[in-house]
Amino acid sequence: MKESKVSDFSTLIGIDWADNKHDICERTLDHKGYQYSVISSSPKSTHAWALDLKKRHPNNPVAVACELQNGPLIYALAKYEHIVLFPINPSTVSKYRDAFTHSGAKDDPSDARIQAEILENHMDKLRLITPDKADIRAMAQHVENRRKLV
Repeated sequence: MKESKVSDFSTLIGIDWADNKHDICERTLDHKGYQYSVISSSPKSTHAWALDLKKRHPNNPVAVACELQNGPLIYALAKYEHIVLFPINPSTVSKYRDAFTHSGAKDDPSDARIQAEILENHMDKLRLITPDKADIRAMAQHVENRRKLV
């Protein structure tokens, strides 16, 4: 894929993931501010959220930043063609927070916003996650199931 630009996307999203919930910060490109939401970390909730994104932004893909390179959330979102994933190193988010938050206070909605801001201002420096083809993902799942059996 060519180098990504902010104008390629209809919205920029930062997700601060956790075991039980994911805090989401969405920045639409009409610059009407940030919208915050929280979803359950269950696969069903993630799927419903991804479908809602497609419904709300049918014409362009959406950029999603997360402090993960792999894991259940990334695997769940990588299957959607309208979602382009950008991993951000957790230390980058921490240093950004330290630089621009005087108190250094950390909370999940703020970290999600930081990720959306990093997408908006530094997308050209981020690489995106290119999902494996379906047959490779299927093979990886079979290997994982075999490991669990052994």
